[in-house]
Amino acid sequence: MIGMVSGTLGERDGDTILIETAGGVGYAVTVPIGVLERLPAAGGRVSLYTELVIREDAWSLFGFDHAGERAIFQRLLSASGFGPKLALALLSTLGPARTVRSIQQRDIAALSTVSGIGRKKAEKLVVELGDRFKDVAVEVSSAPRPGEEALQALVGLGYPAAIAEDAVRAIMTTGVSETAQVIRL
Repeated sequence: MIGMVSGTLGERDGDTILIETAGGVGYAVTVPIGVLERLPAAGGRVSLYTELVIREDAWSLFGFDHAGERAIFQRLLSASGFGPKLALALLSTLGPARTVRSIQQRDIAALSTVSGIGRKKAEKLVVELGDRFKDVAVEVSSAPRPGEEALQALVGLGYPAAIAEDAVRAIMTTGVSETAQVIRL
């Protein structure tokens, strides 16, 4: 299992980044929007907790800058019918703290705003995972991140969550850091 990857941040391609290790190996790691925002510029040092997801057709590596966020991702994967794309979309749209809070408080409306999660899937998620997040430590930030705020604002304005998420991911890779500017672009 690859539990952590440290190295130099290489290129960014949407939500996938390349981390070049000191040994000369480059790892392609897919990250949520919140992590993408907190990454240094290309060439900077980065260290991510990772989760390796093995499927019949691919091995995928997902990265998180906090162990608690990786634990949430792992718990989301334990729900039936819930794969890494949905777990990543949930963490990108709601953020780790709000994801846990929404599941614990049975907030079906908040969970349903995520692309790929309808009312039935949200209800199933709450039933399956409602009590599995009691021991997960979530870092609660005092201020929402610009990408997360922009994503919530665009969904609130009526844009489909999937389109808003794709747009915010594309804009965040350009280095824009103000919420209003992200929304305008």
